Amino acid sequence: MSSYFYLQAEKNTSNADLIDLLQNYSEENQILIYVIDRPLTDQKYSYHYTNALIVLSPKNKIAILDYGDNKDQFEDYVDDVIADIWSISDKYLYKEILGRPRKWRTTLIDSEFNSTEINDVSEFLNDLSLNTDEDIKKLDLLISLFIGSINDIDRVKEDVPKTTLDKVKQKIQLFDGDQTRFIYGNLDHRKIRIQGLSGTGKTELLLHKLKDLYINDSESKIFFTCHNKILADNLKKRIPNFFNFMKVEQQIEWDSRLWCNNAWGSNSYPNSGAYRYISHFYKIPFYSWSFQMSFSKACELAINDIKEKFPEGDHKRAFTYMFIDESQDFDENFFELCDLVTEKRIYIAGDIFQSIFDEKISGTIEPNFLLGKCYRTDPKTLMFAHGLGMGLFEESKLRWLEEKEWKDCGYNVEIKDSHYHLRREPLRRFEDLDDEFESIRIIETGKSLPATVVEIINEIREENETVQPDDIGIILLDKSKHIFKLADLIEYKIEKDIGWNVNKAYDSKEKIHNTVLISNRNNVKGLEFPFVICITQSISNNPSYRNSLYTMLTRSFIKSFLVTQEDVLFSGLTDGMKSGLEHIVKYQEMIIEEPSEEEKANIRTRFKSNLRKISHYDLMVEIFEELKIEKKYHQKLLVATQQMDMIDTDKHTLREFILDNMKYLKGRVL
Repeated sequence: MSSYFYLQAEKNTSNADLIDLLQNYSEENQILIYVIDRPLTDQKYSYHYTNALIVLSPKNKIAILDYGDNKDQFEDYVDDVIADIWSISDKYLYKEILGRPRKWRTTLIDSEFNSTEINDVSEFLNDLSLNTDEDIKKLDLLISLFIGSINDIDRVKEDVPKTTLDKVKQKIQLFDGDQTRFIYGNLDHRKIRIQGLSGTGKTELLLHKLKDLYINDSESKIFFTCHNKILADNLKKRIPNFFNFMKVEQQIEWDSRLWCNNAWGSNSYPNSGAYRYISHFYKIPFYSWSFQMSFSKACELAINDIKEKFPEGDHKRAFTYMFIDESQDFDENFFELCDLVTEKRIYIAGDIFQSIFDEKISGTIEPNFLLGKCYRTDPKTLMFAHGLGMGLFEESKLRWLEEKEWKDCGYNVEIKDSHYHLRREPLRRFEDLDDEFESIRIIETGKSLPATVVEIINEIREENETVQPDDIGIILLDKSKHIFKLADLIEYKIEKDIGWNVNKAYDSKEKIHNTVLISNRNNVKGLEFPFVICITQSISNNPSYRNSLYTMLTRSFIKSFLVTQEDVLFSGLTDGMKSGLEHIVKYQEMIIEEPSEEEKANIRTRFKSNLRKISHYDLMVEIFEELKIEKKYHQKLLVATQQMDMIDTDKHTLREFILDNMKYLKGRVL
């Protein structure tokens, strides 16, 4: 089934033809349709009458269809469904916007259709169509109650929004078919893998599944983990907020039933990480990070220690369930360790791109759920970020994907005369915006970068009167030390000219309310902002840099600004990049000439060297030898890379970092 159609109701001989009609129409016309027989939000809802269907589709009244022969029971069924939805509405405070059922029963619900007479789905939906923005908004709220895609009512608000920021922030989010299947399906697999681009809703789905398991399996022990410390901290704050607005009545029992920390942890505190807790639980050695000890190696040693201690495999399991976010940051040793210590099921969510320079995008392990739609970022921004990151607008491309790989990344692909026409489907999140909505802009500036940043912020404020400081993220893409001085200057300029506080994430390691976040490219994983300002001195061809460029541009859910120097030779910004963006904005597609087989071979050769698996310590030693760095400086430089969270950084960037730091260590340029 596609992401446009979701079926929960039981298919039988009486309703199969209608369900098939609805499914075919949904998939052919890319229209979201759900066919259910009860509200999905809570498992407690069930009904005696089983010959009815509920058809949900945005912008169309909810149709409750009878395909049985008992009118009285059907009418009771309709009354019961409406009463239950009213109860759910009351629970989540939707009633303040929806009002009582008598206000929306006749305007938003139709139960008069004869299901046997529906032969044309287009006519059927046309008869159900709504015309006013107010009714469409209330209808979306009702659908969200039926499918459990609960929106924060304080965010949605009552009034129909006017500014771009409020239209996107207040847009009622509805699960698509794939997302709904993940939440309510019962796959008989020990490991459930979700894969998709960044922004496809993977973390949100994990939170919904976490909530259901925490409520319905009251004896369970659950560990939610990821590699990055800032993301883990952000998740630990999100979980109670999510539980609160989902009206979870059970208290969160931190560190006894539910843990949320990064994967490694520290020796001083057993609950500080998944691996640390596992070591404590099984009373096996814990290995801290060192230049000889990678996380993968530590997990491998833990696996061996547990198997040696319990050779029969009869050990007690540390956890009932595990949730792993950003799974692309781990290798199989961690997954094997999690499998060894988890009783029931492991939910694994990862980006289909570990890096846009991965050798294989479509992996050998097929995910259970492949999410193609990026719900965070406007398709135009995502297309340009991919094109820029992979060098698709340049004569010598840096990366190329084959047809299946493009499709796995959510693209519709048409090949004409050796040219790939790549398009992405429009998103509901942006459907209320004008066609001219600008989601990505290149700014070449001849002014100082701090002054340019303030101009951009003031423009955002003029267009969006409700914008807040934490709606804006400023990301410095370059790796050299000058970015920290630049961050200080930007901070001073923002506080002086605008009066907003600034949070430098590389120091705070967290997102702080009511502050503008400034960060290098290492400290924004898992974060998103309505507006992102990406600053670079020049666009380089380094794979790590290009991957960061793609990742950072897609941190926004309204608009990204790419700011660089006006000097074309220095900035690295080419006419091909600019015209590529112009075409995307105008035609909603990328047209890329397919490289020849010889060119593809050269592309593979260029980035394959970056795939070499080597420990951080060995890579640093290799660079020290190449640069002839004296041994007395090795330890300081190794510690500095750890402090800067550069353990997984590529060789080129580490080399630049070492050269830059040696200027300070030796007081001269190498």
